[in-house]
Amino acid sequence: MQILVTGCAGFIGWAVAKRLLEEGHKVIGVDNLNSYYDVRLKHYRLEDLRSYRDFKFFQLDIEDYGKLKEVFKNYRFDAVINEAARAGVRASIEDPFVYMTTNANGTLNLLELCKNYGISKFVLASTSSLYAGQPMPFKEDLPVNTPISPYAASKKAAEVIAYTYHYLYGIDVSILRYFTVYGPAGRPDMSVFRFIKWIMEDSSLEVFGDGSQSRDFTYIEDIAEGTILALKPLGYQIINLGNNKPHSLLEMISLVERFTGKKAKIENREFHKADMKATWADITKAKELLGWQPKTSLEEGIEKTVDWFKKNWHWLKEVKL
Repeated sequence: MQILVTGCAGFIGWAVAKRLLEEGHKVIGVDNLNSYYDVRLKHYRLEDLRSYRDFKFFQLDIEDYGKLKEVFKNYRFDAVINEAARAGVRASIEDPFVYMTTNANGTLNLLELCKNYGISKFVLASTSSLYAGQPMPFKEDLPVNTPISPYAASKKAAEVIAYTYHYLYGIDVSILRYFTVYGPAGRPDMSVFRFIKWIMEDSSLEVFGDGSQSRDFTYIEDIAEGTILALKPLGYQIINLGNNKPHSLLEMISLVERFTGKKAKIENREFHKADMKATWADITKAKELLGWQPKTSLEEGIEKTVDWFKKNWHWLKEVKL
């Protein structure tokens, strides 16, 4: 297949594109290479993808309908995987406008072009942040109508417009709600990356709350596998991709300590009201529809991530958090 992967220099977009290429597919990747976090990580991922013969890259923003249209005119896609997004709960409170324009309007641009160019399959990256305030484990049929951050609200908007295009034009849509994705070359605004870097450089760890809050940490390779499995025809489905086994931040920190061989110095900060106390995915639907379940334990995933840090420390130590 030939697949458009947006946000291909982002963490999940890179992993999805890389796996598609390894499976023998052709990938057209687009990314605006914005500076939301240190662009050295984005260039690292992009150079990795450029080592594959069947990868082609365009630097553009999914908010730019005209430039996107040129890509659709010049390439015939079997599917679109939209991983381009502004992510992060706290950052969305500081600048809510860009979250709506990228996550909602950008998704609308892609769906309109799928309609116009006859592309029948659309995979949308969404988020477990939509489940705030709902009973756990989180199931896809919960009424997620009260998002508590602009980030979550913008992802809800993207989900809703995707349903509209499924209903009106028959586009087959898989919406994937990801749960706290981590791993090598991860996002530096996420706790796993930050904690490993801080411990390795002997800095204090900034922990919001007392560290008892839990997350359904899900390893990047498992997420990439589930995303590609969701390319199958499903009609319109919302599917959780999570580890189905939440761990506290303190548990995660203790694993980082073990694999780095260093003791963490923790500084506690006030818990942010837009954050979630816990996430826990019910993945029954992913098992039934995709035949997917995570393979990587938190222990194994943290060990692999720390190993990647050690191999790349010569430049990672300069990455700004």
